[in-house]
Amino acid sequence: QVQLVESGGGLVQAGGSLRLSCAASGSIFSFKMGWYRQAPEKQRELVASISNTGRTNYADSVKGRFTISRVNAKNTVYLQMNSMKPEDTAVYYCNADAISWSSWGQGTQVAVSS
Repeated sequence: QVQLVESGGGLVQAGGSLRLSCAASGSIFSFKMGWYRQAPEKQRELVASISNTGRTNYADSVKGRFTISRVNAKNTVYLQMNSMKPEDTAVYYCNADAISWSSWGQGTQVAVSS
């Protein structure tokens, strides 16, 4: 398994941007990587994912605003968040999905003020 560390969270005004980073302790070349989020009193939900071949998938609520990318040489996955809304406020988690296991980071808080 790999350990994941998220960074880049913070407080931003509505309409603003943030870029989250997820640094892995080892190679992520063969893994599907994803960003999830969990708002208070809500279930964790998928925000975006990117396969090992670069195929991306987004939640309807973030399509056109968020972009997931990966740099395998740096063992890092990014989530660029633009045109942010108060409803994007949540703890954001990075996930590495292998066939036999799944690994999570500790999360990074994102807050969007109106």
